Amino acid sequence: MEGMKLYATAIAALGLLCATGVGVAASAGGAAASTARMHDSGERDGATDRHAGRILHLHNREREQLGLPMLRWSPQLALEAKDWGHKLARKGRLEHADASVRSGTGENLWMGTADAWPVDTMVGMFIDEKRHYRHGRFPEISHTGQWADVAHYTQVIWRDTQEVGCAVVTDRGWDVLVCRYYPAGNVWGRMAY
Repeated sequence: MEGMKLYATAIAALGLLCATGVGVAASAGGAAASTARMHDSGERDGATDRHAGRILHLHNREREQLGLPMLRWSPQLALEAKDWGHKLARKGRLEHADASVRSGTGENLWMGTADAWPVDTMVGMFIDEKRHYRHGRFPEISHTGQWADVAHYTQVIWRDTQEVGCAVVTDRGWDVLVCRYYPAGNVWGRMAY
């Protein structure tokens, strides 16, 4: 049993390390999608709804501590996140959706053993990266010298981001958390806040 816990922890850590916030390409062209993002489809999903309030609270609690504007929940982004989460779970690995599919949104990813992780831990792993954060212009934002070590965190706290939509998908023995952010953060040469 102890070996399974270690394996699950290693998989989750690998998932977090592999899932960097967003790259330069994902940040380009965000303004073009603004009108589409502001009009939610109104479709609902039980699993997404169950976690929506908690995920939004965790994001906004961190932003509030820094005096940043609160994020709004986007059901449309949550639906997009859910679709991508199912694709990732079927593949059994994390990879970011192509920037052209994300239409100016940023993306944070997490993966772990199904039903083994509370949503607070999933989002908490994004936020825990703040221990390596160094306030500066992207990509010079990490005490480790590697921007990817803090890219989940900086996407959570990126001042210009206004909306978030996430989904926790359980499929094929995996829980996959996909969060989409509009507009995308981690923009080259800019500061998080």
